[in-house]
Amino acid sequence: MLERGQRGGAPVALQEKSSMPLRFENSYARLPERFFAPVAPTRVKAPGWLAVNEGLGEVLGLTPEELRSGELLEALAGNRTLEGAEPIALAYAGHQFGGFSPRLGDGRAILLGEVVGRDGVRRDVQLKGSGPTPFSRGGDGRAALGPVLREFLVSEAMAALGVPTTRSLAAVSTGEPVFRETPLPEYFAGQDDGEAIAALVSYALARHYPERKGQEQAPLALLDAVMEAQVALVARWLGLGFVHGVMNTDNCSISGETLDYGPCAFLDTYDPSRTFSSIDRQGRYAFANQPRILLWNLARLAEALIPLLDGEQKDIVARLEARLERFGPLFERAYGEVLRAKIGLVEERPGDTDLARALLDQMATDRVDHTLAFHRLNRLAAGQPDQLSPLFQDQERILTWIRSWRARFDGEPRAQALAALTRSNPVFLPRNHRIEEVIAAATQGDLSLFARLRSVLARPFEEQPEHAELQDPPGEEQWRYRTFCGT
Repeated sequence: MLERGQRGGAPVALQEKSSMPLRFENSYARLPERFFAPVAPTRVKAPGWLAVNEGLGEVLGLTPEELRSGELLEALAGNRTLEGAEPIALAYAGHQFGGFSPRLGDGRAILLGEVVGRDGVRRDVQLKGSGPTPFSRGGDGRAALGPVLREFLVSEAMAALGVPTTRSLAAVSTGEPVFRETPLPEYFAGQDDGEAIAALVSYALARHYPERKGQEQAPLALLDAVMEAQVALVARWLGLGFVHGVMNTDNCSISGETLDYGPCAFLDTYDPSRTFSSIDRQGRYAFANQPRILLWNLARLAEALIPLLDGEQKDIVARLEARLERFGPLFERAYGEVLRAKIGLVEERPGDTDLARALLDQMATDRVDHTLAFHRLNRLAAGQPDQLSPLFQDQERILTWIRSWRARFDGEPRAQALAALTRSNPVFLPRNHRIEEVIAAATQGDLSLFARLRSVLARPFEEQPEHAELQDPPGEEQWRYRTFCGT
């Protein structure tokens, strides 16, 4: 897995000279040792390729031959450590379903280090499912085939859709079984370690928001930056019908990228109250709750920053609360831009978001497929016959909406409006039932469905008529669909 985004002692695994152009650094390992635990990946018996990401490999400077080499396979399976890598598991805490867990940490992930790609972007390179760490809490630290393929497909789909995301460089088999049933589920703030919090703030600003590093109040600068990045991200999620599944604080990244695809899913029928995760029994992380949960998570980040700010606690809290009050207007602005683009409105005017929300309201009432409805709106805007209204039960209401939309849409610059629709309303998404078909086939040794779906999702805004059936929503089984964390 890749995320955007000097301690002494002997290395934790044998480093071998490598002919590969990957040049690892690990700036996080330069932080105090209580921030992480040095740990070697667990060796495996018979590593093999399941999938490789050629496009991402090229960005990292790897040739096709190097990307499929035995040397890289051994490294990504955890059997060797490439030159410059320093395997560590990160220490952290977080709030899970609203309750504070003081000791979480990377239970099945190991950070190898950072690689600067050909595009100049510094990326963290991480092994996921590479065996137990000191934070595994009794788990085996492995990842089963299904969650691995889900994360590969959905994260690459998000990248193709233009959504900030972690990505998969490769999926590797170990030749060993993984045993599962079903369940899974502010480290230093919880320990009153102000020195460590200050170090993390400084590191996060330098790594992800260097343009804000010189600001006088570094903690407030970080809070502002994270808020803005996460607001933009979650607004994009809502526009695509994406449900993260478990928005615990440890699953929300400082960098503003989508992180951890274990229990995620996309809406089929538009239902704001929809949940998918098997462990979200109270609907805390339902689709429409995601903005509210984001604000809750940001408030927990703000609390962790209190020890770094000068003054009386009540005054500090008031300053942080004032910062958080920006959330509502920021989110409404970001989501409003998403909604306008989804109905092809370029020039902002009063009533635009109300018009978009009226369509969503009727989609919810009439149980209309989210992706299909907006794709058919694209076709209607392009002058094709109306295939949108037949999706709805209340014909009078949807035809009235179409007339209102048409009156507004026709006043837009046509080329720009059509481009906004195309960029906002994909033809293909990784629908849940298709992913399950891929996983079922893969467990029988057939990766052809995976390869096909992956190829289609790499071009989500193109029609691809030869794959048209991959657009189709599921049947009634969608209401029984549940996702699992996979650990």
